[in-house]
Amino acid sequence: MSRSIGLSPALEAYVRDANRAEHPALARCREETAAMGEDAKMQISPEQGAFLQMIVHLVNARDAIEIGVFTGYSATAAALAMKERHGAEARLVACDISAEFMAKATGYFEEAGVSEIIEPRVGPASPSLDQLIDADEGGGFDYVFVDADKPGYLDYYDRVVTLLRPGGVVVFDNVLWSGDVADPDKSDDDTVALRDIARRAKADQRVDIAFTSIGDGLLLCTKR
Repeated sequence: MSRSIGLSPALEAYVRDANRAEHPALARCREETAAMGEDAKMQISPEQGAFLQMIVHLVNARDAIEIGVFTGYSATAAALAMKERHGAEARLVACDISAEFMAKATGYFEEAGVSEIIEPRVGPASPSLDQLIDADEGGGFDYVFVDADKPGYLDYYDRVVTLLRPGGVVVFDNVLWSGDVADPDKSDDDTVALRDIARRAKADQRVDIAFTSIGDGLLLCTKR
């Protein structure tokens, strides 16, 4: 599980305790994913999940996309908030390259009672986004969360901005990359891609942005 940069273990525990208790399906997802070894670091933290749920509520999200589902914590959190507001009319298009991870996530979707509003799509995300655009769904989505392959962020960027409605929000995860983005000696593909997406969003007059240090860094872009 990712950790919030700069927080001591005691302060991190305080922040988590100050938030409302996780849904049991979220707690189970977090605990079981933590036992997966190195892959566990791909899961967002509970405080990030609470923050994303607040974003969902603030934009009154009914139609959403997630790119990079992993074991399903963030998608489940968003879907719970969406269903609370919109019931069976809510819709979350969930994209992940891994059939194995999607199968794990589906179990938590079912446990949380949100599987009926989630559309799992296994495979590269860009073709799925193009299908939505080709189906004339541009401007129809309220919320997008991107937490997938970092070199793919720029590839997803214009697509998700096209798919968002005015006032809709896209959130990119891991934009601090454990601090590597600020280290001039780091030039690996992931770090370079994260610097690129930060510059791209900052220069894009179609959106307003907030680059934050929540978790491992969240970049929020609201479509004008």
